[in-house]
Amino acid sequence: MSVSTAYTEHDGLGLADLVRRGEVTPAELVDEALHRLRQWNPVINAVIHRMDDRARREANEPMPDGPFRGVPFLIKDLVALVAGEPMQAGSRFLKGFIPDHDSELVARYRRAGFITLGKTSTPELGLTPFTEPALFGPTNNPWNPGRIAGGSSGGSAAAVAAGIVPIAGGGDGGGSIRIPASCCGLFGLKPTRGRTPTGPDRGSIWQGCVVEHVLTRSVRDSAAVLDATHGPDIGAPYGIAAPERPYLEEVTREPRALRIAMATRSFLGVRVDPECVRAVEDTAELLRSLGHTVIETHLPLDGPGFSLAFMTMVACELRGDMEEAARLTGKRLRASEFEPTTWALGLLGNRLRAAEFVNATRYLTNVSREVSRFLEPWDLLLTPTVSTPPPPTGSLQPKPKDTMLLRLLGAFNSGGLVKLAGLLEQAAADAFEFTPWTPVFNATGQPAMSVPLAWSRDGLPIGVHFVARFGDEATLFQVAGQLERARPWAHRRPVLPV
Repeated sequence: MSVSTAYTEHDGLGLADLVRRGEVTPAELVDEALHRLRQWNPVINAVIHRMDDRARREANEPMPDGPFRGVPFLIKDLVALVAGEPMQAGSRFLKGFIPDHDSELVARYRRAGFITLGKTSTPELGLTPFTEPALFGPTNNPWNPGRIAGGSSGGSAAAVAAGIVPIAGGGDGGGSIRIPASCCGLFGLKPTRGRTPTGPDRGSIWQGCVVEHVLTRSVRDSAAVLDATHGPDIGAPYGIAAPERPYLEEVTREPRALRIAMATRSFLGVRVDPECVRAVEDTAELLRSLGHTVIETHLPLDGPGFSLAFMTMVACELRGDMEEAARLTGKRLRASEFEPTTWALGLLGNRLRAAEFVNATRYLTNVSREVSRFLEPWDLLLTPTVSTPPPPTGSLQPKPKDTMLLRLLGAFNSGGLVKLAGLLEQAAADAFEFTPWTPVFNATGQPAMSVPLAWSRDGLPIGVHFVARFGDEATLFQVAGQLERARPWAHRRPVLPV
């Protein structure tokens, strides 16, 4: 079998097994991945920083004998720091910033045996569910380069879907692993709050809403990565019970008969495309055929109230991120180095009172309790991942007239004017049109996953979304493994234009 064929036919664990058996070398895998990167990245624009020489050097040096020894990998250019490599977070302001240490999660990736080829694109400071930063340009969906790849882990998702790497890093603060997984036909799990480390520089990111993990084609790769990376680091802000057994074992365990709630109506009151509804209904029938009970219900959530509280928290956290970036770079914050929406939302975050921030976070805590009470009788909740199949590139961007207003407000450098203009309320109304389910479970901290079980009439991926109780990734992996066996998806791959 050629290296190219092996690379296509195996997931990350499969490639690592070939390395252990001496059938391929890490250097051969890296060369194949870099060949694919050169071939496909000009089409999808997923990788914005390459580490070719470093990857080749590491492939020829002694490395940890972890579960992914010698497997090529990509890291999302947000939060995760790689010593000696730029971290730009999709922002002109951070261009040229080079950290001098690895984040704890990156250190665990290294111990797992991954060889990092580069860093993937993200929207500016990870703010949007699409990946179209002005600094690097849009990341395109491998299934149709005229459609979005999702965000904020869109670069990682596009690279995995295109076959450049089998696994890539991501982070999820409002759906940012699950959204691009749905758009690109991948498996994407958001672990429970506190399951993966955020140190040594960060503690609670976005009030605990952000959790980092990976995007994969196979369920078992995701489980094995979580086995290799979970657990608190020094000074972790959250404590969480360790899993009963390795997650990789859960993937092959048949789940007991489960009670599953199904909700196809949007929690936040937006229209849902019939194809996304059909994907959930079809999945429900599949689950029933596998012995589970699926009952339709609806979570009575105050959509406008949640949206406003969530965006209030995000605006304040964004301002903190911007000021931290200023400290790291030694630069003064200037409107010209940020996108108009980012700058205006940052001004607003600087203008909001401490009491408004505290009240918003308390509201989100109450939502978390409300959702947990609602789901108590159920083992899982099933919903669409997003409200439509992947929309056209640029269609979720602010309209030209809105961008002009944002530039005008930003020029005055006044958060008060931004607040008077009603930007927060408008942002809250618009923010979750495409993603009316995923952010709820960032606020609650529960684990959730998008599973690639459906495709649209136009051949675009449609993910279905599962949520489990706090700390219960095991049930998610069991069900995901069962669904993968019942309706395999690994053979479905996009055909990229040459």
